[in-house]
Amino acid sequence: MKLTLDLLKKEAKIFCEQESRNNHFELIGITDGKAVGTYAEHKFQNYLKTKYIFTVGSSAKGIDLPDPEINTDIKVTSLKQPQSSCPFRNANQKIFGLGYNLLVFVHEKCDGDKVCSLNFKHCTFIESKRTSDFYIN
Repeated sequence: MKLTLDLLKKEAKIFCEQESRNNHFELIGITDGKAVGTYAEHKFQNYLKTKYIFTVGSSAKGIDLPDPEINTDIKVTSLKQPQSSCPFRNANQKIFGLGYNLLVFVHEKCDGDKVCSLNFKHCTFIESKRTSDFYIN
């Protein structure tokens, strides 16, 4: 079955609920926010691959889900230390928007001796037309 935006939103919610209950032992002691974010992005993409057909992009080079009907980048950030990098590459994007949707996962990571939880607090889909900087006067 081909992935659609409606299915993406539905599956993101299910993924957050499931992964909030799992032990992410691979992340025990990991404090690098980028490593945690990449882990969660790839885990979500692999989750989607078990159910749907879609193109996987490169998180390093561009949009994570580049199919024209999806056109969505995935961002994962910590509740305690939110991502501070600006996604805008130029002034046009800042004024007119990124040109793609954003799927944002906000998590709280808690480590124990043998347990690491990623409690997903928020999962938000932001349409491309709403990705410009609304603070510009």
